[in-house]
Amino acid sequence: MTAMYNKIGNGYDATRCVDPEILQVMARLLSIHAGGVYVDVGCGTGNYTVALSSVGGEWCAFDQSEFMIEQAKAKEPAIDWRICDVVSTPYQSATFDSALCSLAIHHFPDLENAFKEVARILRPSGHFVIFTSTPEQMANYWLNHYFPSMLSLSMAQMPSLSNIQDALNMAKLNVISVEPYAVSNELKDLFLYSGKRCPHMYLSESVRAGISSFRNFCTERELTAGLSMLKRDIESGVINRIIKQYENNAGDYCFIVAKKGE
Repeated sequence: MTAMYNKIGNGYDATRCVDPEILQVMARLLSIHAGGVYVDVGCGTGNYTVALSSVGGEWCAFDQSEFMIEQAKAKEPAIDWRICDVVSTPYQSATFDSALCSLAIHHFPDLENAFKEVARILRPSGHFVIFTSTPEQMANYWLNHYFPSMLSLSMAQMPSLSNIQDALNMAKLNVISVEPYAVSNELKDLFLYSGKRCPHMYLSESVRAGISSFRNFCTERELTAGLSMLKRDIESGVINRIIKQYENNAGDYCFIVAKKGE
């Protein structure tokens, strides 16, 4: 896992930028204030950590990828960056007012114990904000039409909403809200379904390089065939019909907010 994300970290920031809308939602759900103390769980290269630290509060962040943490440190040395596993962090109990985990829980082999560790380091009434996609949402990505095996493998690694809720409950973190998030045309952070309304983006090798599904689950054969069909459908306009077939109201991703007890 560490080696995989060391590999992804190489060039990751070229296309993975902070999106203002997502940042605003995160700040709201975390209830950031000047005197608060916060932690970014599985922070990657720290783009959102740095941006959120400018909103307010004292920030800590950790990831198990040494390569990504090295990049994060270069962006903002004042943040307390750590290299550690999510089930065994160096923080004292009841340290943080809120915790964030963005597009990372699918990399946790033991979701329940990961959440129990987050609960341990949260203060009473602290919020845990998760940004993720569920297999149910991903089944509605039009990318399934062009890269079916890649999407199938990607969905298989994603915890379902019910599994996430069960793991949170076992960690004594009570789910208080689930907010669907729909990708917009203006999205700046180019993660998996960022090209929902801009299909030509997937023709870019640099965009695909920042998306773990393409790196880890897409064979050369499927990539070549899928890109060829996608390019043809974009040129002919057929892509518009394909996109319409997959339209839904379930959201493309979601923000899950859980609260630790008093």
